[in-house]
Amino acid sequence: MKILRKIYDWVLHWADTPYGPIALFILAFAEASFFPIPPDALLIALALGARSKSFKFAINTTIGSATGALLGYAIGYFIWWGFDGSFSVVALFFFDNIPGFTQDIFYNVQNLYDEWNFWIIFTAGFTPIPYKVFTISAGAFEINLAMFVIASVISRAARFFLVAYLIWRFGSQIKSFIDKYFNMLAILFTVLLIGGFVLVKYLL
Repeated sequence: MKILRKIYDWVLHWADTPYGPIALFILAFAEASFFPIPPDALLIALALGARSKSFKFAINTTIGSATGALLGYAIGYFIWWGFDGSFSVVALFFFDNIPGFTQDIFYNVQNLYDEWNFWIIFTAGFTPIPYKVFTISAGAFEINLAMFVIASVISRAARFFLVAYLIWRFGSQIKSFIDKYFNMLAILFTVLLIGGFVLVKYLL
């Protein structure tokens, strides 16, 4: 945990430099495939420092995350499996070193893809569920690429633009609310959204 805290502090320090927007893009790109810290913290810090640019930062973050998701997909598609169908050295490295990435979770994600398709990608992109697990798994299980891209862009944009809007509208007084409750509300919203579609499906 101390290492993650140091990484978190290192991420935030970019908000006090001229390279903050570039760092935000790189962070969003990396988080979609291997980096452990989500870009939200830096997005909030930058938006608080320049509220008029909040939505520009959201666009920056969305593009970085969506392109990073393609890297995650490529990792899963091209280098996740060995020649004999077993896990490659890269896959074993992820299982051993990336927080929240285990073989059990990996195979559970396959079942989720089989049942939910678009909606599981949307859920992973909008909520605090580790997004990288789903981007890499999507490639490894050869999920339809067009659907993957569309779901990734929509979910990532929805999350980052919502954060940007809250900062733009309410400023620093909303920061503690986002820190404490945003992830929980994102999960609740997604559950209600998907639950509504499931209900319609069974009623019709």
